[in-house]
Amino acid sequence: MPQRTKRTLGAAHWRRTFIGWSATAFAAALASLWAAPDWSGVLGGALAIVMIAIAAIDARRFVIPDRLVLAALVLGLCAAAMPSPARWATNLAGAALRGVVLALLFLGFRALYRRGRGREGLGLGDVKLAGVAGVWLGWSMVLLAVDIAALSALAVVLIDALRGRKLTAITRVPFGLFFAPAIWLAWLIDVAIVGVR
Repeated sequence: MPQRTKRTLGAAHWRRTFIGWSATAFAAALASLWAAPDWSGVLGGALAIVMIAIAAIDARRFVIPDRLVLAALVLGLCAAAMPSPARWATNLAGAALRGVVLALLFLGFRALYRRGRGREGLGLGDVKLAGVAGVWLGWSMVLLAVDIAALSALAVVLIDALRGRKLTAITRVPFGLFFAPAIWLAWLIDVAIVGVR
């Protein structure tokens, strides 16, 4: 295949991918505003955009950018402080504590996996994402987000295996691709179904 044709196909694929991720982020932001038509929904919509950006980057590069994690953390702390202005300090402290505890749990799991298997099984970006989940979500919703992410990742790996992709013990899976959207989805379920803001 001529080099120019390869470049043209690559650019077309990149455009389609960009449009797909952008449409997903836009739809998620609208769903956030529908579920919470106030400042909580605006912050949730911003979370959706950041989480979709993280998923897109992790899917392509196996990297979760620190600046996006920081943006999600700041948004989460704002969301924690808003519902009850009289208790903003308590709410902030609770969200920050959940974030730190969850990040430490993931960091511990990462260390145990490395010690047991002799290689990395979870990236530091995933540990930081766990902190984001803790800031944004209560404990029950954190568990839901982790379950959604793990089951989604497992389903994709199994589908790939059924399609003939060779899987080994060192096959890499971009967990942030699944965990980041799961954090937003758990927030949406919490707001739209459980009714907690």
